[in-house]
Amino acid sequence: MLNIENLHSHYGLSHVIQGISLQVGRGEILGVFGRNGVGKTTLLKNIAGWVKPSSGTIRLDGQKIGGSEPDAINRTGLAIIPEDRRIFPGLTVQENLELGLMGLKGSKPRSKLDPVLERFPRLAERFRQPATTLSGGEQQMLAMARIMVAEPRAVLIDEPSEGLAPMIVAEIFAILREMKDAGCAIVLVEQNIHEALSICDRFVLIERGAIVFEGNAGEKAAEEELLQRLSV
Repeated sequence: MLNIENLHSHYGLSHVIQGISLQVGRGEILGVFGRNGVGKTTLLKNIAGWVKPSSGTIRLDGQKIGGSEPDAINRTGLAIIPEDRRIFPGLTVQENLELGLMGLKGSKPRSKLDPVLERFPRLAERFRQPATTLSGGEQQMLAMARIMVAEPRAVLIDEPSEGLAPMIVAEIFAILREMKDAGCAIVLVEQNIHEALSICDRFVLIERGAIVFEGNAGEKAAEEELLQRLSV
């Protein structure tokens, strides 16, 4: 599904991503862990086209997408939910959701929105309210709902639990499980390691822009080494 080979990326003279290779299959969640500033967010931005990689290849279902413009990458079926969520506070919940349908051929907005609103009843209740009136948890749900209306094949999500109450975090992670079960390939950057491991299939640990350790979630020895390396 999503394949990255020997990816390098720079900010000026800073070599931020140093030869990362990884694969994420259909219906799989890959956890990307590491301390702050090691390149996790830059990796997601490279994949989504927000930052152009210096070298390396990025493919989605065999189609080369690395180095393309973000809109073009989005149209291939890859979506990103950044840490700041990128919702539009001056627009209503409805208008934010309809933005997720832009560029899709033959979209019938209401037919796409109805199933998502059933999954997010709180958003349905606030359908015509400005997004600025939503709580932090509701804004995260809106960000997730906006990409779900487009039915992406692959999703990148950066720190979805940041600043949210445990009950909301549990709901967000339940939604990620549902997306995985529907066949979506997911790359999850998350500091809440224990919670993330409960839904990940595999994980990688990044230090100084490179993968230094990887393993399967659910394997005790691999998880213990990960937690030890992170001093969690």
